[in-house]
Amino acid sequence: MAPIRPQFDKMQEKTVQHNDEGKGTAAAEKALEQQLAEAQAKAESNREAMLRALADAENARKRFQAEAANAQKYALERFAETLLPVMDSLEAALANPEASSQALRDGVHLTLRQLATALEKARIVPVAPIPGERFDPHRHQAMAAVESDSEPNTVVATMQKGYQLHDRVLRPALVTVAKPVEKTAANPISDTDLD
Repeated sequence: MAPIRPQFDKMQEKTVQHNDEGKGTAAAEKALEQQLAEAQAKAESNREAMLRALADAENARKRFQAEAANAQKYALERFAETLLPVMDSLEAALANPEASSQALRDGVHLTLRQLATALEKARIVPVAPIPGERFDPHRHQAMAAVESDSEPNTVVATMQKGYQLHDRVLRPALVTVAKPVEKTAANPISDTDLD
């Protein structure tokens, strides 16, 4: 019976060893399950953060579009507000049929000043070249060229003011431009020679 005992002892050792390995495997499985749960929770958290970021970006895009549409829709609001007093002045002048011509003239001058102020507030400035100023095809439109002692390609007269908004010409000034005086060839025959 002695020979059986060593085999039994060896089997018992293997069983104890296997049970110890099983405990280690169970602990490893539990640790892996915990890591998996943490990774899944982090992935879900990242997914939710991404969805929030996408929603925020979409809301910002919609808000920007709405603001741009409103800006375009109401871009002239301030300018229109500055023109309303001009309209009021013109209506007041027409409402008084008894006004003298001098009173109407004074009213027109005041109204013109109101309009000039409104244009100035909107940064619309007149383009009114003075005689002798160099012709600028970007700001002036030549309506005629006349012989003049002035330097060629300079403004002789302004027929109508132009207007400019910042650096963009709304309407060019209509001008007359100087051209050189043509020298006529001396006629060898004079009127006195014909007699």
